[in-house]
Amino acid sequence: MISFLGLCVQNLIKTLKYILSGNAKWSSVMSRAAMISYDSLPMALSIVFIAAVIIALQVSKQFLMSGAESYVGGFLAVALIRELAPGFAALALSARAGTAISAEIANMQVTSQVDAIKTLKIEPVGYYFAPRIIAGAITVPMVVILAELFGILGGMIISYTTIGLHPNRYMSSVWLWLNTRDIYISILKGFIFGIIIPLICATQGYTTTGGAKGVGISTTKSAINSTVFLLMADLIITFIFYVNN
Repeated sequence: MISFLGLCVQNLIKTLKYILSGNAKWSSVMSRAAMISYDSLPMALSIVFIAAVIIALQVSKQFLMSGAESYVGGFLAVALIRELAPGFAALALSARAGTAISAEIANMQVTSQVDAIKTLKIEPVGYYFAPRIIAGAITVPMVVILAELFGILGGMIISYTTIGLHPNRYMSSVWLWLNTRDIYISILKGFIFGIIIPLICATQGYTTTGGAKGVGISTTKSAINSTVFLLMADLIITFIFYVNN
């Protein structure tokens, strides 16, 4: 795991050099952005929406019993914006787009397309990684913001249908508890997750050997590694911004 992390750092440095040299093609970035975020948007929003609904179902009646039903919206908003929306959205994108990135690059590796790029004197890491990393860094924060909105909406619907909490009271507690700092941190998480997902999955695909069987192994490993590194990054970000602050 440590050696793989070191390889990811090396690939990130090569990619940054490739981007700063002005070689990244924005037309390729746009197509990758559609693949990473737009195509995965329904899945990500559905997961966060369902998670918010489940939490609202669990806590709304408990809040009602203690006379604190007005705070359901605020509680749910804080949970979504600080943790659930960035984390679940990133895991959904990793499961769908990340594995697709790994399988695509792994297939290029085993079919010698990467070697063909090298013969053209093009840096293959920058050529393959740059559009995907730029696309992820730009679009994943947008997915996170939409997921937060959908999650808050889902909580409002369930709170109204289960305990009769009026939407105005629900949204009042959301605005009361909401902190712009939490929103900025969630966007930062989306930005970092948007770099981690394509970087980890592309690196896993780039190291593929062994033909079609190797492609399947790399795709599986990319799903596992991206999940582990996303959770580690989430832990580090949370520790930096919320512990002793």
